[in-house]
Amino acid sequence: MNETEKRIIQLIDEHREELIAMGNELYTRAERGFAEVNTSAFIADKLKKLGLNVQTGLAGTGLRASAGKEGGVNVALISELDGILCPSHPQAAPDGMSHACGHHAQMTAMLGAAIALTCPEVAAELDGQATFFAVPSEEFLSEDIRCGLREKNISTHSGGKAELIYRGCFKDIDMAITTHAHMLPFDDYDFVLGNSACTGFIGKTAVFHGKAAHAAGAPHEGVNAMNAAALALSALGMIRETFQEKDYIRVHPIMKEAGSAVNVVPDKAVLDMMVRAGNLKAVAEVSEKTDRAFRGAAYAIGAEVEITDVPGYLPVIERLPDKVMTEAAGLLGDSVKWTSITPGLENMTSTDVGDLTHLMPVLNFTFGGFEGALHSKDFRLTDAEKAFVLPAKLMALIAYRLLTNQAEEAREILENFTPALTLEKYLEYIG
Repeated sequence: MNETEKRIIQLIDEHREELIAMGNELYTRAERGFAEVNTSAFIADKLKKLGLNVQTGLAGTGLRASAGKEGGVNVALISELDGILCPSHPQAAPDGMSHACGHHAQMTAMLGAAIALTCPEVAAELDGQATFFAVPSEEFLSEDIRCGLREKNISTHSGGKAELIYRGCFKDIDMAITTHAHMLPFDDYDFVLGNSACTGFIGKTAVFHGKAAHAAGAPHEGVNAMNAAALALSALGMIRETFQEKDYIRVHPIMKEAGSAVNVVPDKAVLDMMVRAGNLKAVAEVSEKTDRAFRGAAYAIGAEVEITDVPGYLPVIERLPDKVMTEAAGLLGDSVKWTSITPGLENMTSTDVGDLTHLMPVLNFTFGGFEGALHSKDFRLTDAEKAFVLPAKLMALIAYRLLTNQAEEAREILENFTPALTLEKYLEYIG
């Protein structure tokens, strides 16, 4: 460990109580994706107080600021601004939004890393730029919300990262550091280094159209759209045995609308869902099976169905931890327990970090300090040091090691990286 690395750790330790206070404050003020107005302002204010020039209004609420030297490798330190709708969570906001996915801890880690990397003696050793990038809307939003965002020209894509890439906000970013609360069962470790493969998905909305009639007096004159939707769900259940385990498939719908009055035959029913799989070929195949089941169910009832698909997130490409990550983790001392991802272990959830993994190297780690299932009322903080302070240290140390010594570590990673998609092909896919 050199003197600058000691200084990075010291700086974050000196701001320990401030970081914990930030994390706890953010915990109680979760906001919906693309509507993180107060959260964005909070982050922008903290970065401005570090003397940074902050670009705001990126895809609505996104923001970024850079430290170091222009013209070299640019490493994005990414945090996600949004919460998840979980009204039963004890720390949920009045509208039901909560940080039951731990994004508040990501933001705290990024701010802690910014505190260290903007220190003049540290920044002077960065042969490139560290860009602190707070992005909106990692959580997938329902179709009615997405429709409103399209109408207002806030976002025409499913997630914040896709929208930012589309708008050119990542055009100068060479690689990224991302982090998240543990998403797989590694509770015995403070850190898990590397990016486990995750499923990708498309968003699918099925609107069943029937015919209204009096539910008691003349049900025979109606066409029950709710029954068509219910039959569609049953048909979906019948074809699940055709889903192959190797493809890591999940299809999970909700019925968002199914009539307006109990004495009227429902003339409209709406299913909203995600079709997930470990590769895009399987996503497409399962999507077609789902469509076939839904069309058949509608036909059986005499209804019609309108199916709309939108590109969701790409699968995360597995990446084992780079040497710079294991070396940085080792600087945190013997009391900090860390391990590598398990090769071949699929994370069944999805994230728009997957989009980035197709375009650039993404160095990811997950951290502890929480217990309970993600996206549930049981998700809660257990250790502020592990959730807020240690991740800030690791993020800062990784960024420093990537960018010091003529950015040697970063350049080696870039030389050995082949994008899975060109930017042009990616933009063609997301539409």
